[in-house]
Amino acid sequence: MDRILSGGELQAEEAEIIFSLPEEYTPLILASAHLVKYRFRGEGVGLCSIVNARAGRCPEDCHFCAQSLHYQTPSPSYPLLSKEKILEKAGFAYEKGIRRFSLVTSGPRPGEDLLQICRIIELLKEKLPGLKVCASLGRLDKKEAQALKEAGLDRYHHNLESSPSFFPCICSTHTFEERWATCCTALEAGLELCSGGIIGMGESPAQRWELALKLRELPLASVPVNILHPIPGTPLAQQPPLPPGEILRTLAIFRLLLPRPALLYAGGRELNLRDTQALGLWGGVDGMITGDYLTTSGQAIEKDLRIIQDMGLQFSPV
Repeated sequence: MDRILSGGELQAEEAEIIFSLPEEYTPLILASAHLVKYRFRGEGVGLCSIVNARAGRCPEDCHFCAQSLHYQTPSPSYPLLSKEKILEKAGFAYEKGIRRFSLVTSGPRPGEDLLQICRIIELLKEKLPGLKVCASLGRLDKKEAQALKEAGLDRYHHNLESSPSFFPCICSTHTFEERWATCCTALEAGLELCSGGIIGMGESPAQRWELALKLRELPLASVPVNILHPIPGTPLAQQPPLPPGEILRTLAIFRLLLPRPALLYAGGRELNLRDTQALGLWGGVDGMITGDYLTTSGQAIEKDLRIIQDMGLQFSPV
């Protein structure tokens, strides 16, 4: 911890040693991550709201995803929402004090909806002053990334999902390298980058640190960490859940490995952490995706704001 606070770095072998310490060390691991977070990020906790702007019928076969057309799931399917509907959803979060909102679409690319998405971004920036607009639209080429930047997009979200060594176990229709290329394309267009992954898919702890170290190679603004929420019909439907203590340790070690970007709770925290989720805010986490996720229900914004207050931390709108 002293080395990290002085600007040094934790290595994968050290992360593995910390993770393997006996259970009684968990509070110390969380406290160390909290001190690192406080040093580099301050005491603020940010909230982000998202909208599933285009749902279902994705041709990719990501084993965790309910929106893949390869699997029979209860997930809905619909085309791009109207600009009025998206403005309504963004406005609801805006009224609660949230100043970061993300458009998320299913499918491998923005496709023919790109122009309409750009118009929606322009509308959001016009109607909701100060709103930071993010988007997660799949893989991008340079022209698509530049069009989004010119429309006013602030940040692009594109998860690496898992480590290079584990990625082929969860997807066969595209590669880790393709995901990495999109992250680089977004950065080259001048967009901020948000990228993280999912834990609890059957990967080893060492593969989690492998992911974190790949993320460390990118100049990231934020790192969302999802905890698998198994969906009936997907190949990971029967995957055993991670114990809350293991999740909290993993997040704390992500903070030690990644001291500078925001570290966000993403999907699955309510299901997997239950009453322990507040502890993550004293264990390196300094952001949360609030409200509903893409295909699962999330936690009410009011409850997340109360958790931040109860933990003695400051709410940061972005």
